[in-house]
Amino acid sequence: MTMRLPEIFVWSDNPQRINELVATGRQWAERVHLLFVGDEEQLQEQRHCGVDVIHHFSPQHDVLVEDYVLSFARVIETTGTRGLVLMPSTKRGKAIAAKLGVRLNAAVINDMADLRITDDQLTSSHQFYGGLAHANVQLHSAWSVVTCGSGHVVEMAPSVSVAATVLTAGFVSPAHPIRFVSRKEKTASQVDLSKAKCVVGVGRGFAKQDDLALASALATALQGEVGCSRPIAEGEGWMEQERYIGVSGVALSANIYVAVGISGQIQHMVGVNRVKTIVAINKDKNAPIFSAADYGIVGDIYKILPELTKKLAV
Repeated sequence: MTMRLPEIFVWSDNPQRINELVATGRQWAERVHLLFVGDEEQLQEQRHCGVDVIHHFSPQHDVLVEDYVLSFARVIETTGTRGLVLMPSTKRGKAIAAKLGVRLNAAVINDMADLRITDDQLTSSHQFYGGLAHANVQLHSAWSVVTCGSGHVVEMAPSVSVAATVLTAGFVSPAHPIRFVSRKEKTASQVDLSKAKCVVGVGRGFAKQDDLALASALATALQGEVGCSRPIAEGEGWMEQERYIGVSGVALSANIYVAVGISGQIQHMVGVNRVKTIVAINKDKNAPIFSAADYGIVGDIYKILPELTKKLAV
């Protein structure tokens, strides 16, 4: 028999992810709580996000959100005795999940793909070994902390009818806080590839960064976005981390994915397994990407992309 948990807590430092995490949590719990760090104006923007209760923490000067873990744990422990904490599968989300798991003596699962509650038993499905394997894990702890990617959650518009109850939560300073040294502004990416209907992915088949303009032109002709494999984002640094597609990056749910100069290693393909149609362009006819592609073009990407873009623009 399918059952529901009494409580689920949601946290995300990206407001765009809160609604989908809340919608996902609604499937499994009677009450959904939001752990929120922000000022009053930001708080009002979240009042109708669909949760029952918002636990509001006022931002502390030069305190990183990782140091709110003890504060989060205090709120969770005083609210209930059993439930789930849901977070985004990002570097920061996973770091906080690990810390919170220790504080709550909770099971921690990263990169969750599915969750089932049957006969009062919580079972999580997730990938490991870089996407090479899939596991079903039973969670026996009173509290469980789970991170999930944007491609594995339910989308839902925020509720506009019922405002959440807001409870003021106090900050509890950790015994050994992270020391703030300096601040440097970062240009934020405005793209959310998990919601894009068409994506052109670029890989190591491109010789230099300037050549990515060929993929950008194709994406424009397709009215899509540009993403990349891990080496392009983390190795070369040619694109933002937000555009990295793969097991520890973005999971796509696009209608069309055009993989250009991408070999198709399993770690990348995990991020596109929900795409409806995959088109591969690669000079290596034996590239693994072709075994997963619906359509394939073998040839020089420097010759194919300009011609393909030209025909699509007609």
